[in-house]
Amino acid sequence: MSYDDVEIEDMHWNEELQAYTYPCPCGDLFQITKEDLKLGEEIARCPSCSLYITVIYNAEDFADNKSNNGLDPQKGQAVAVA
Repeated sequence: MSYDDVEIEDMHWNEELQAYTYPCPCGDLFQITKEDLKLGEEIARCPSCSLYITVIYNAEDFADNKSNNGLDPQKGQAVAVA
């Protein structure tokens, strides 16, 4: 059973660890990477104890959108007109 449910917005991005973190009661940090989130993982584990949390997030925010060929859907693509 998960120690707690935590919204991704309540977690902190840690550049050094390249992971979202959240304080663990043991004094260390729960951690989950962007790659884990892209794979649909929702469990952030503490490396120092047996506790883990369930991360609540929108999977679409971390999904690879390979169908857009790297184009930002918010920006229109330039079209040459003859």
